[in-house]
Amino acid sequence: MTWAGASAGEIAAGVRSRTVSPLEVADEHLARIAALDARINAFRIVRHEQVRREARALATRGDLADLPLAGVPVAVKDNLDLAGCVTGHGSRAARQTAAESDTELVRRLRAAGALLIGKTNVPELCQWPVTESAAHGITRNPWRLTHTPGGSTGGGAAAVAAGMAALAIGSDGGGSIRIPSSCCGLVGLKPGDGVIARPPELGSNWLGISTFGPLATTVSDAALLLGVLTGDRYPAPAAPERPLRIGMTTEPPVLGASVDPQVRATVLATAEALRAAGHTVTEVAPPWRPQDALGFLARYFAGVAEDTTDLSADLLEPLTRKVARAGRVIGRVRRVPDAPPARQSERFAAWFTEHDLLLTPTLATPPVPVGAFAGKGFLRTLLDVPRFIPFTPPFNTVRYPAISVPAGLSDIGLPIGVQFAAAPGGETTLLAVAAQLERIRPWPRHAPLGDATTP
Repeated sequence: MTWAGASAGEIAAGVRSRTVSPLEVADEHLARIAALDARINAFRIVRHEQVRREARALATRGDLADLPLAGVPVAVKDNLDLAGCVTGHGSRAARQTAAESDTELVRRLRAAGALLIGKTNVPELCQWPVTESAAHGITRNPWRLTHTPGGSTGGGAAAVAAGMAALAIGSDGGGSIRIPSSCCGLVGLKPGDGVIARPPELGSNWLGISTFGPLATTVSDAALLLGVLTGDRYPAPAAPERPLRIGMTTEPPVLGASVDPQVRATVLATAEALRAAGHTVTEVAPPWRPQDALGFLARYFAGVAEDTTDLSADLLEPLTRKVARAGRVIGRVRRVPDAPPARQSERFAAWFTEHDLLLTPTLATPPVPVGAFAGKGFLRTLLDVPRFIPFTPPFNTVRYPAISVPAGLSDIGLPIGVQFAAAPGGETTLLAVAAQLERIRPWPRHAPLGDATTP
């Protein structure tokens, strides 16, 4: 069996049964990185010797047969501390001293038997839906190298979609797990508030709207990683326990945004498949209002301003300096509260008393070309970016769980995802409906790498 490209569940089962050694798994993935990543640029750091040494040590653990991620290569986003590696945050301004210890989420991965294969590229301070930075260059979509893998967990998504890692851990402050999952044909789950402990070294985590979660090629793998990160075992889902009331909309939350016809057709096809599976799917008025975007933007600006507090402004990208400056101005005018806006929260809570899930596009369009937002300036970027990602930020603002699931391909063969959102505590339901779709509308687990990906 070829282990580079195998699912996390398959790898862990093989290592636990000693069908394959952790070192064999590590070497296959390192070889795949060596063969592919010069074109994709998913990784900032590849831990060649360290991960081989850790793989040998893993094979001697007395509890190997009990480890949920035994020998599974996991890509770590470059905003998490991994001992011995600089935490780069996609920025030249980041402190260039290596982390002395693992952050708690990384410790959980190690304890579960994961092989931490490397750290993945992000845009500067994880603030954009594309992974392009002055510090570390452009990360490309393995489905088509002329296009973005999304952001900010773009490096992690590209690594998993190319089979260079079985899983990736990402963070999501406005869609940064779901956006790249949609762009790269992956399952990406943003848990609800408090499900995964936020690393305290990251400050307020954009005033509480950012959280960590899994990116995977299968729903069961996403559930497996979610269980490790939360400390609770999530059972591998099969299907919802009962027919669900699913509201559907393709009405963007952002003024001026429009949904690509291919994306709308993908959402409608998903809705039809769910109806055939016994669920009630109704096109409905969504719970958001256009003014909700202002609350998200206030938290985004304030979060970036906080993240730049101890960084040299001269080393930051010009656009980052402007975003941080806007955040400081907003902070001087009024305090941005940590809690979600009360009226918006009440409106979403009322909507979800009548519906179990909300089905939307993940993105308004298929993945955009590399450089789509480059050089446009502050105001133009702030107008164009929300039109690409209008559907993801509302669930950060109200802190509800949401998942992106692969649902189709564009006319040039790029992945298109659909998003499901649930009320707090709905992670298991999201995984269950995703698993049902995986069974009735299966998706390709990896990008079809080859000459077609050459720019």
